[in-house]
Amino acid sequence: LGKSTQNAFVESLNGKFRNECLNLHWFRTLAEATYKIEQWRQHYNDVCPHSSLNYMPPSEYARKAA
Repeated sequence: LGKSTQNAFVESLNGKFRNECLNLHWFRTLAEATYKIEQWRQHYNDVCPHSSLNYMPPSEYARKAA
């Protein structure tokens, strides 16, 4: 719980998820929602560069940090 200003990372992720996934699709079944959300999650973590991670996707950044 708390204010959105106390959870800036979570609020940013929620906004991206809503704008890039939820607002673009009309889910007719739970299976369809699960599939589309998993596609978005994989793209967000494995493809999409993040400025806060030196413009690397999170999965690449984690491999280099390990």
